[in-house]
This record gives sequence, C-alpha cells and structure tokens, in this order.
Amino acid sequence: MKQTPNEHEALVYHSTPPHGKTGTQVTKSLRTPHDLALAYSPGVALPVRAIAERPETIYRYTNKGNLIAVISNGTAILGLGNQGPEASKPVMEGKCMLLKGLAGIDAIDLEVRENDPDRLVDLIAALEPGLGGIILEDVKAPECFYIERELSARLSIPLLHDDQHGTAVVVAAAVLNGLKVVGKQLEKLHVVINGAGAAAIGCAHMLLAMGLPAAQLVMCDSQGVITHDRPLLSDLKRRYATSRRIHTLAEALVDADLFIGVSKGGLLTPAMVATMALNPMVFALANPDPELPPALVSQCRPDMLYATGRSDVPNQVNNVLGFPYLLRGALDTQAMRINDAMLQAAAKAIAALAEEEIPNELLRLYNSDHLTFGRTYLLPKALDPRLYERVSTAVAKAAIRSGVARHTIEDWDAYHQALQMRCDR
Repeated sequence: MKQTPNEHEALVYHSTPPHGKTGTQVTKSLRTPHDLALAYSPGVALPVRAIAERPETIYRYTNKGNLIAVISNGTAILGLGNQGPEASKPVMEGKCMLLKGLAGIDAIDLEVRENDPDRLVDLIAALEPGLGGIILEDVKAPECFYIERELSARLSIPLLHDDQHGTAVVVAAAVLNGLKVVGKQLEKLHVVINGAGAAAIGCAHMLLAMGLPAAQLVMCDSQGVITHDRPLLSDLKRRYATSRRIHTLAEALVDADLFIGVSKGGLLTPAMVATMALNPMVFALANPDPELPPALVSQCRPDMLYATGRSDVPNQVNNVLGFPYLLRGALDTQAMRINDAMLQAAAKAIAALAEEEIPNELLRLYNSDHLTFGRTYLLPKALDPRLYERVSTAVAKAAIRSGVARHTIEDWDAYHQALQMRCDR
C-alpha cells in the first residue's frame, strides 16, 4: 500500500468539496418545534442558570469536556518555517481531524495573526472558559517556550505544546524500545541531540526526567555544541549546556550511543556514525528530509538502529502515536494540566504495545505479512487501534495518581466501554 502521496494527490484530497478536512456536527435532535425550544429559547436558559450557580457543571451541560482548540500563528509550520497563519490552517485542520478520528475528541482550529508573545498569551488565555484543553502548534522558538510557560501558569485546563511534549513522548517510547533492542541502559547512555528548538528541548527534558544523567547529554544548535562557556547563552539553552571541551557535532558523536536529530536534513554522515559507540541508535527526525538520508543508510555500519519521521521507511517516529490519547486521558479526568507523570505514562504505554503480537487486520492495512518487535519494528504503527485504549487509560491513571485530575475514574471497565462509545477504533 502506497503511503507517500504525490503533490497532485495531496492537493486534490484537500480541495475536493467539502473543502478542507473538518466540519461540525449536531449532537442533539433538531427536528421539531419542541427540539428547537429545548436547544435554544427558552430551554437553554436552564443550563445557563445552572452553570452560573455552579460553574463546574459546565462539564455536564456543554461540550467543554470534549473540546480542544488547536492554535497557531504559523511561525514554524512543519519543516517549512514562518509561512503565516493562513498557511498553517491545513496542518491545524489535520490535527483536529486526527483528534476526532483517532480519539473521538471534538476540535476546532484557530489560526491567529499575532506574533507578540504577551498578546498571544492573553488571547489564548481568554479562550479558556469554553474549552477542555488547548494544543499550541507550530509557534517558533524561543517565543513558544515563553508562551507555553506563561499559559501553563494561567490556565486550569490541559495545555499541550505538541512540537515539544508530543515529540518528546514518542521519542521517549522509541528510546525505551531501542534500549531493549541494542541491550543498553538509559542511566549509562551517552546522548547527542541536534537542534535546540521546541522538539529538542522537549526530548531533553523528557529523557532527564526519566533518569538520563545530565552529564551524559550533549545538545547542539546551528553554532555547534552548546557549552557553558559560550557567550550570550540563553537561560533555556544554559540548562542543557555541557562542560565537555567539544565544539562540533562530529566531536560530540564520538562514542555516543544515541543521536536524536530534530534539526534539518543532511547534517549527519556515515563517517560520523562510524565514530559512535557499538550498536548506535540514530533517530534522524527532521522532516521531510532526515539528518541522515535513507539512501545513505546502506553505507553505514550494520549495527546501527535507524529511525526517522517518514512513513516510507521502517521505524517512523510520529507524534500521532501520542497526542490524541494524551488529550483523551486528560479530558476524561478533567485534568488541570499535563504533567511529566502523564507524559511518561504515555511513552511507556506506546513502547509496551510494540512488543505485542500484531493483529492480522493491521498487517493487511500496512501490506505486510509479518512484523516482529526489533530493529525494523520499534514502535506501533500510527493506525494501530489499540493505542486508543492503552495510552488513554495510562494517561488517565497517571493524572489521577499525580493529583491533577478533577474527576476520578473508579470503574475502569466502564471507562473502556465509554471509550468505545466515543470512538469506535
């Protein structure tokens, strides 16, 4: 089955009426005068009064508890950079489509013509009353970190910065399974991250939170290795600076166990990979062109474990494995925020699923006769329906255990049945 569309297919897909990828649907009957009276005047006054008296009942009488806004100003679209808010709409619609189709979450996309960080924070924060959660998407660094931090302090609903948190979850799942494949331990791993944007910072934070020693992490940006003695270093980059006397990516890779590339294509060469430790892991995640192009993999050492963000080669590291279910679990517990415990729970649930036997219908969908956990099957496939229940449940349990849930789930069998009713995967 072909997975990579050509230009004509992609444009026809988006332009065939009805244009775009999402719409709205009515969830209550509107066929009779009585229905109209219930839906609008005078019937709507009753839930209005109820919510005014007890604001928490908004979750009972409206769609707040299942509604996400995907918000972008278009300053960092995919790998295309600052293309403006209008150009970001296809991506934001896509996010909404995935939330609904994969996790039964209603979502609206909001493209905002605002680049001032403080004004953008104020604008997004003002939207909180009617939303169950927010995805901040494709906002350029370093502004995105400030916006995410300020919003997290002001909001009492989940905020997911997918470029940061979503990427970190799936990369962490790939690392956990990669360690099993190559026979190494996180505590002894030497890691090089190339890139210092949202995805890189998210991955670094996640790995350190899971137990990677800070001294064993090296981060590189466009100027080379981020070191403590570099002048004019931002506070954020200083947090991930190294004291080692190295300055280039090539120097950093000597004896490294893991390369995580979230930068741009073609920066990694087979000669650099040759200097890495035994059984190196190379996660070249720049899109659409990985740091180590697939065409050069055959020139690299045979003990290399290779992953990309592409769907046309094995081991795709794709945010869609995580963010729909992260938000599903957060919404179902009415979580006030998404914390490290929830992110780690999602990563572990994704990783564990890859070790299970794959259903025949999923093999047929991906035109494969056999897939077994290992070097060419590191993570579950993006359309594996089991992700919905497994990851959502793990996140919901973590939200409750970590104390950020407003709603506690007591009957998990009933919860799983409710998941099926929301979205038949």
